[in-house]
Amino acid sequence: MNSINENQPEQNKDDLQGKAAVAKIRELVGYAKNCFFCTTVPNGETGGTRPMNVRKVDDDGNLWFLSASDSHQNQELAHDPSVKLLFQGAPNSDFLSLTGRATVTTDRAKIEELWEPILKTWFTGGKDDPRITVIRVTPTDGYYWDTKHGSAVAYVKMLIGAAVGKTLDDSIEGKLKV
Repeated sequence: MNSINENQPEQNKDDLQGKAAVAKIRELVGYAKNCFFCTTVPNGETGGTRPMNVRKVDDDGNLWFLSASDSHQNQELAHDPSVKLLFQGAPNSDFLSLTGRATVTTDRAKIEELWEPILKTWFTGGKDDPRITVIRVTPTDGYYWDTKHGSAVAYVKMLIGAAVGKTLDDSIEGKLKV
């Protein structure tokens, strides 16, 4: 990939820290909404990976999920709270990989805050279902790949680049440190 990046006439690397990293996380999770939630204990049928819906990203960059107390992820997190979250918001952009630590609680106020009626599909007892737990993932770092100016501009630049034989990729990528 280095040769591609070296052929770029534009700057395409931007590492972000602190509030800028949190803003990028919020932006990309806003496009994706769902992620692959990966635990480090590859247990059972899931192999430690399953899709999950992010209910919220707070101002500190914590990602919040609702989960069943008897779920694979909750069992795996009891052994090791390390997680990796993988997002893709669009076919060719809005990619995000985060690593962090998860904590599981039964905080009723947070369940109330994150609850939507559609969740009764999984929590048949409604928001008072005794199986509901809250998972908070506190990211430590990550990596993102995105476009600078959106998919339409990226596509036009790729077409022009292909026509003239020059790398005109509109991508931007970088490390995230929360």
